[in-house]
Amino acid sequence: MSEIWPSELKVSKDRRHLTVTFNDGVVALLPAEMLRVLSPSAEVQGHGPGQKVTVPGKRNVGIRQMTPTGNYAVRIGFDDGHDTGIFTWLYLRELGESGAEKFAAYEMELAEKHLSRDPR
Repeated sequence: MSEIWPSELKVSKDRRHLTVTFNDGVVALLPAEMLRVLSPSAEVQGHGPGQKVTVPGKRNVGIRQMTPTGNYAVRIGFDDGHDTGIFTWLYLRELGESGAEKFAAYEMELAEKHLSRDPR
């Protein structure tokens, strides 16, 4: 089992951010949009190499619910209906540490594909 785990998961009142406080005191503020477009689900990541999907139009997505999954993860349901992403504690920590870079790469993918963060 991981030595990193959250001591608190808190969704903001507007449902647009998840704050994760880890057992070592590190706090990660994770935007719902980033969690949605970088979801570890097969729907987003694909079922194999080269199948990753660039998900547009999620700028205003919110977190609808969170369901614990064992002792290692949480399933996050979003208000657009997506709810198959199981976010491990390590993945949430990774997003806290390098999410800005991952999101910048996502924005570059959108631009290359002439897609937008804004809903149609």
